[in-house]
Amino acid sequence: MGRMPQADRYRALSFWHDTVPGSLAPGDPLPGDLRADVAIVGAGFTGLWTAYYLTERNPALRVVVCEREIAGFGASGRNGGWCSALFPASLAKLARLPGSDRAAAIAMQRAMHETVDEVGRIAAAQGIDCHWAKGGTIQLARSPAQLARAEAEVAEAREFGFGEQDLRLLGAAEARSLAAATDVLGGTYTPHCAAIHPARLARGLAASVRAVGVSVFERTPVLSIAPGQVRTALGTVRAEYVVRATEGYTPALPGFQRAIAPVYSLMIATQPLPESVWDEIGLADRPTFGDLRHLIIYGQRTADGRFAFGGRGAPYHLGSAVRPAFDRVPAVFAALRRTLIELFPVLRDVRVSHWWGGPLGVPRDWCASVGLDRATRMAWAGGYVGDGVATTNLAGRTLADLITGTDSPLTRLPWVGHQSPSWEPEPLRWLGVNGALHAMGLADWEEARTGRPSMTAGFMGRFLGG
Repeated sequence: MGRMPQADRYRALSFWHDTVPGSLAPGDPLPGDLRADVAIVGAGFTGLWTAYYLTERNPALRVVVCEREIAGFGASGRNGGWCSALFPASLAKLARLPGSDRAAAIAMQRAMHETVDEVGRIAAAQGIDCHWAKGGTIQLARSPAQLARAEAEVAEAREFGFGEQDLRLLGAAEARSLAAATDVLGGTYTPHCAAIHPARLARGLAASVRAVGVSVFERTPVLSIAPGQVRTALGTVRAEYVVRATEGYTPALPGFQRAIAPVYSLMIATQPLPESVWDEIGLADRPTFGDLRHLIIYGQRTADGRFAFGGRGAPYHLGSAVRPAFDRVPAVFAALRRTLIELFPVLRDVRVSHWWGGPLGVPRDWCASVGLDRATRMAWAGGYVGDGVATTNLAGRTLADLITGTDSPLTRLPWVGHQSPSWEPEPLRWLGVNGALHAMGLADWEEARTGRPSMTAGFMGRFLGG
């Protein structure tokens, strides 16, 4: 039997890759040594948005993007498709960052709200059909402890001046009318989220930046980065500015082994469901969907009528290892299917058509950051903890302002210049990350058994710097 064509192997990465239009054959690799004004490592959302806004700010800039595989290969093409205003650090945590305060935290959240619409605006302007549907997000509360968390989340939003137009508490009947899951006691709703097809957005964005002269070199593994240069297996790019946009793949770069922990999130997608089934489930306006358990789940109704559903639970691998074999964990897929059926029993006999996964980037303090070291002219963005579809756009705009020397409100947001501490060396990192994942599952079991907020979760919140 012959080898699978390269483009077909990329289609096998996820449901999103399998259904993206156009070819997934890799573009040209780096032809050898060259010079640029800005060299970007990684052709995911962070790298592509940065290239997009840099060329918008200054069309004369020579921008080069180097990508190990193809544009949109990693989390940018495999995620849950939530273009949301979620940021991995809470408002209270943002307000406590060095140099930050309450006003800065509010500005950060408002910037995230605006970013959701910015992504939709650019997708429309560039003719990228990413199945955009701004239906908001429903987070269900299915236990008294989850309901208490919903109430606390809304209370914090009010404390920071965000009203019902940004986040509101749902009663049981209204929550069930939006998403008719089992055991619903209430929940929250925010309008600041759109369901999208992420691989369509990533591939469309890559085409858009190429059209304005950005060189996106695929199948070009980066071996190391340093001030003024990106060294690849095919040559060296010398540039005034170097941007690290590698998210969950960051530990593969020398010197960054402890900067980010790659944690896996896995997903399944059902076959297209008939309208009669969706009538029982809800999600009529394609809101994204989850509940308030500790071990995160997330889902959406796709444009072609499937249920795309994912969650955490796959293990972290020793030494921050990232391998294709880790993308598929049968026990986690089985658990996701059981959870989906528990939520919506009408799906009991529905066939699952796709299974996939991939790594996301988790910094030690669970707080994303963006910045530019002006001494070395090395820039970075990442640590999105799975909330990166919109946040990468904000990162790209911010990096473009920092690199071009544009003083803007974005460059004064509290995540700019934030430095997360390094993760512990192995095997402490392996023990800590997997211990945290196990603890979150234990906390959900504890709450289901007692009906009270988990003491385990409270302890882990302190461990994670919440």
